[in-house]
Amino acid sequence: MATLCKPAVSVPEHVITMEDTLALARSLHADHPQLPLALRLIENTGVTRRHIVQPIEETLQHPGFEDRNLMYEAEAKARVPAVIRQALDHAELRPADIDMIVYVSCTGFMMPSLTAWLINTMGFPAHTRQLPIAQLGCAAGGAAINRAHDFCSAYPGANVLIVACEFCSLCYQPTDLGVGSLLSNGLFGDAVASAVVRGRGGAGITLERNGSHLVPDTTDWIAYSVRATGFHFLLDKRVPGTMEPLAPALRTMADQHGWDASGLDFYIIHAGGPRILDDLSHFLDVPPEAFRFSRGTLSQYGNIASAVVLDAVRRLFDEGGAGDGARGIIAGFGPGITAEMALGRWSSTGVDQERALSERHVLATPVHESAAESVSRR
Repeated sequence: MATLCKPAVSVPEHVITMEDTLALARSLHADHPQLPLALRLIENTGVTRRHIVQPIEETLQHPGFEDRNLMYEAEAKARVPAVIRQALDHAELRPADIDMIVYVSCTGFMMPSLTAWLINTMGFPAHTRQLPIAQLGCAAGGAAINRAHDFCSAYPGANVLIVACEFCSLCYQPTDLGVGSLLSNGLFGDAVASAVVRGRGGAGITLERNGSHLVPDTTDWIAYSVRATGFHFLLDKRVPGTMEPLAPALRTMADQHGWDASGLDFYIIHAGGPRILDDLSHFLDVPPEAFRFSRGTLSQYGNIASAVVLDAVRRLFDEGGAGDGARGIIAGFGPGITAEMALGRWSSTGVDQERALSERHVLATPVHESAAESVSRR
């Protein structure tokens, strides 16, 4: 069974608080007719602080799409390797043990993907498969886990490295003055996250089932408008209400697995905003405390796009995990509107214990002598 091991997460050193965000909104958009609404929406996010790759003074400037994308590449190469090394340490593996790298990001573009650079510079084998995912937005963290699970199911014993690199601050557009854009300016943060899905051994969430669901006719609710100035984020006011059609999809997948989505032991949910978490708590009939890991990510880091689910999993580990066999769900939401969902059980069996169990099984297996050996012995 494939096991999602403890993720590693890193956020940049530059910090912007809720108070900073509100003050900037008041000074930059003093004459905006919907400023009071935007301020109220930002305050309601519950985001106390975010981390960004540049000082705020530089973030507010727009040197052009080319310069921003060059910065994305430079920052990714500077920050990703250390996070990968930590994730490999958590999984007790080396680069040579990795069979595929899934790289997810929606805040910059590289071709070849960063995966090629990682293989060339970090000692991953030349035959390592590469799977860059660029257009699933915040849902890509869940998709990365699911594609890693699929790969390990197809190739038993394989190991997959997941990397999520999101520098949302590099997508800031000073000319976008819609309420949705002003809200996103106070919601999104930057982060790098990485985790290993082991085909055998490891401690963490043993993955059992995954699925995807797209809400029909919602493709323009979360989108990018790609212009000369870069990625312009489009956020429809109907997005917070998407949990009503998505909650049944989570229930259906759990039902197909013989589980009750309302009675699980842990929940790892994309923290797109407090309304998302509040509504899903209502529609799944689970207490708000069940989403504490996601709320922690939202409060301390903001919406860090595809890295959210990995950070929420990290918080589950940091809390001490769950009891062996505890059942849980992972769900990432993003453009489409798309949900990427997975079911799994907590397993505290480490690599050494797994090996010991295997060896005990071999020793306990009876040896049947062949007819020729029997005759020879007599």
